[in-house]
Amino acid sequence: MGDGKRKSNMPGALTRALLVGMLAIFPAMAIPSTAPETAQSLILLAIFAGGIVFAEYASDYPGLIEFRFAAPFNRTRFALVAVMAILLSLLQRNGVEPGMLGALTASAARLCGQILDFGLSPVSLLTAALPDSVPPEHGILVRDGAALALVLAATTVLGFVTAIRLNAWPMGTGPFNVWINLPTFDPTAGNDVVLRLQRHARINIVLGLVLPFLLPGAILASGILIQPVTLLSPMGYVWGIVLWAYIPACLVMRGVAMARVARMIRASRRRYADSEGSAFAAA
Repeated sequence: MGDGKRKSNMPGALTRALLVGMLAIFPAMAIPSTAPETAQSLILLAIFAGGIVFAEYASDYPGLIEFRFAAPFNRTRFALVAVMAILLSLLQRNGVEPGMLGALTASAARLCGQILDFGLSPVSLLTAALPDSVPPEHGILVRDGAALALVLAATTVLGFVTAIRLNAWPMGTGPFNVWINLPTFDPTAGNDVVLRLQRHARINIVLGLVLPFLLPGAILASGILIQPVTLLSPMGYVWGIVLWAYIPACLVMRGVAMARVARMIRASRRRYADSEGSAFAAA
């Protein structure tokens, strides 16, 4: 029975691994100016990332990936990073080989960039953190790409929060298992699990909200301590902006999800206490 269950995990694990691998190499395939050495490195990265995802989802037991059995949390996160990477690749490609999809992406990104280009916005801080050696036209490209990615991240987070409010997450039919969905969170350590979940939720949400403002500071520090981050290379542009917008969005989503789990545990405890009280009264 255990072998059958492991075999049933294989097709889904293989599909997920292939999707992750294809996403890792898509920017290199879409942007003609990608250097061969960079493409080879991305192929190795795709194999490594796909192998991790395959090993995680082929196993019956939790490892590192959270909310494996709380759909569609991980699908939403993957869809977000995929859309970001694809659109930023098209935006970068449009500067080399203009096309209809690239032009549409550039128009949407330009609109987002103009809207979010105001004082102390995360997009303005990111653009201002670039070295003076960066050409002005590349600064505008960074502004537009960052604004587009930020809009996508904010829309995804708002959609997930709405799903939480409507009790549409998690979509599983059975009881929510904290251990298999939060494998890196030990529910038996420390004080009450609900309080710890709420504390972790607040920390993740706060970090997610402030990181877009703090990461430009890291770019400035890199120019002083190591080497300035310019986002001039095609892959640096795509994945640099993706990580800048994706990591904060994931932190906020994780925090909201943990707060939801804490409320579910509290509600379950309340129902259990009410049933125990009713049974005692009947006796």
